[in-house]
Amino acid sequence: MSIKEQLQHKINQKTKPIGALGMLESIAMQIGWIQNSLTPVLQQPHILVFAADHGIAAEGKVNPYPQAVTAQMVLNFVQGGAAINVFCRQHGIGLTIADAGVNHDFDAALPIQHVPIAKGTQDYSKGPAMNTQQAAQALQSGAALVAALHEAGSNCIGLGEMGIGNTSSAALILHHYTGHSMDLCAGKGTGVNTEQLQQKRTILEDVSRLHQLGDPSITALELLCKIGGFEIAMMTGAYLEAHQRKMLIVVDGFIATAALLVAHQINPFITQHCIFAHCSDEQGHRLMLDYLQAQPLLQLGLRLGEGTGAALAMPLLQTAVAFLNEMASFESAGIEGKTA
Repeated sequence: MSIKEQLQHKINQKTKPIGALGMLESIAMQIGWIQNSLTPVLQQPHILVFAADHGIAAEGKVNPYPQAVTAQMVLNFVQGGAAINVFCRQHGIGLTIADAGVNHDFDAALPIQHVPIAKGTQDYSKGPAMNTQQAAQALQSGAALVAALHEAGSNCIGLGEMGIGNTSSAALILHHYTGHSMDLCAGKGTGVNTEQLQQKRTILEDVSRLHQLGDPSITALELLCKIGGFEIAMMTGAYLEAHQRKMLIVVDGFIATAALLVAHQINPFITQHCIFAHCSDEQGHRLMLDYLQAQPLLQLGLRLGEGTGAALAMPLLQTAVAFLNEMASFESAGIEGKTA
């Protein structure tokens, strides 16, 4: 029997009606298949948060909060005061913060990964967000951080982000790959009002025309150069490396999934290693999940980012592995039940 057949047989022999644990059964199957094991283990689950600034946000064109909030939130992460800190502490999840390109000079002694490409991207309403060398460097840096975590013992990774204005980049990525209108792709982000939202959509429509988005000949690297963020580019590289190393990838919300769309263009098989933590309240996220034919675990109305949805989902993944490894079978429990 194949590993999938063996896993299905083991799951069906547990002391329960067949299929009674719903998505936990498919999760157990997926994790066992990724690890090629009937007794999979999640080791040192970790959230890696990338922070960077966007040139288009410097003048407040698409965002109600000033660009300086990105750096302020990084310091909040360092001090342990953000939602992602709380959730990781509660569930015993490792947390690493990376400066991918924040417009700020952080103290080198801070406990973050200092890998900035530049102090924010260029304003993509006027030209490319970054050059080819910067995009390639970001991909490599994201991959290197995941490689280091894997070599330290982690086999389960979730990616988060922080960057004022990054829902706009995510909306443009969604628009490019799916062809959906900007009215569907661009949502409220950090909380714009109706007038600000319409302005945001109008600006992003202009950006789409400027960069000829929707052209299928645009490569993933070219798309990142046109309208990406350094954190999105690093997340793309991180996803690709995690897949290469056969890690379980827990996908967070709107921006995290936008980076996955770019990674998916490079390697369409990447979603085989992905579990989608939740469906964000950011309106375009459902469109991304539909495009990837993904079924999210949670529906909590989240639109925070930081990897918070991924952190909330990880205990469910541990539960799926636990039932597969620890739950009695009909035979071991001496119960007469239907087997398959």
